Amino acid sequence: MSASRFLLAVLVVGSAVLCTAAAPRALAAAAAAMASRHEKWMAEHGRAYKDEAEKARRLEVFRANAELIDSFNAAGTHSHRLATNRFADLTVEEFRAARTGLRPRPAPSAGAGRFRYENFSLADAAQSVDWRAMGAVTGVKDQGACAMHNTSTHTHAGCCWAFSAVAAVEGLNKIRTGRLVSLSEQELVDCDVSGVDQGCDGGLMDNAFQFVARRGGLASESGYPYQGRDGPCRSSAAAARAASIRGHEDVPRNNEAALAAAVANQPVSVAINGEDMAFRFYDSGVLGGACGTDLNHAITAVGYGTANDGTRYWLMKNSWGASWGEGGYVRIRRGVRGEGVCGLAKLPSYPV
Repeated sequence: MSASRFLLAVLVVGSAVLCTAAAPRALAAAAAAMASRHEKWMAEHGRAYKDEAEKARRLEVFRANAELIDSFNAAGTHSHRLATNRFADLTVEEFRAARTGLRPRPAPSAGAGRFRYENFSLADAAQSVDWRAMGAVTGVKDQGACAMHNTSTHTHAGCCWAFSAVAAVEGLNKIRTGRLVSLSEQELVDCDVSGVDQGCDGGLMDNAFQFVARRGGLASESGYPYQGRDGPCRSSAAAARAASIRGHEDVPRNNEAALAAAVANQPVSVAINGEDMAFRFYDSGVLGGACGTDLNHAITAVGYGTANDGTRYWLMKNSWGASWGEGGYVRIRRGVRGEGVCGLAKLPSYPV
């Protein structure tokens, strides 16, 4: 073997040895960096665990979610960004059980049929609508991890349905009376439990609207404050009506033009897929896809507009607190055919 070939062979073997030795160090450094990131995240969100075993398990969940989020953002092909928000140490199953709660109806409800805005011309509507600017939207609320009485095995859990319905009623009440009153989600959680709606174990906005209409109204938030858990119906608190409705109507399914006509006139309850990472970890921008259309969460459409790059969007109010998304709101791409992004066009409804 020539001297040059011998030298080359030595270099190759040496490089392989160095790479083999460096790999564990690189992995250890990455693990240490992720552990440090988790510690900072815990401090930011006030998270504490019962023991070291639980902390180690949560770190692995956090790692998996953080890597997905980092990969999504690094791709640079999406119109919105994700963040390691306060849900980053939860599995999909845990998140679904605590923060969603929609029970989609199997068939059209009693309110289906009439659509009062079917002849409304969007040409006459404003190019953008923001019911917040018109004083018809209360501050962002947080449904929390709504606690059930028992350990039900239902796949649907949470009370997003109540927050979505209440936000729509709050908006209509402001439009009709000129007064913006924060209304009670807890009354729905406690008292609307005889049918599909089952408090912290899930529900549907249409049924909530029907309940409010039958009861003759809804109490205020101050009179019947949110507790974040199932409780007995407090009839005396519920008797003090702060707003009333006559019933509800459904927006024609899979028709974003019809949805726009409704939102141009009042806030509208919307069902979506809220458990996919694209929505769950949403941080900013216009959410343009990457989520399924199986309905499991409820939010409220409070406007629409066009982003600086020309992308048309819906403005939606969520119930996961103001630290989520854009101050508790999400912008979702508007004008998508069929079911809409995250299924938003499948099941919209509004109080009347």
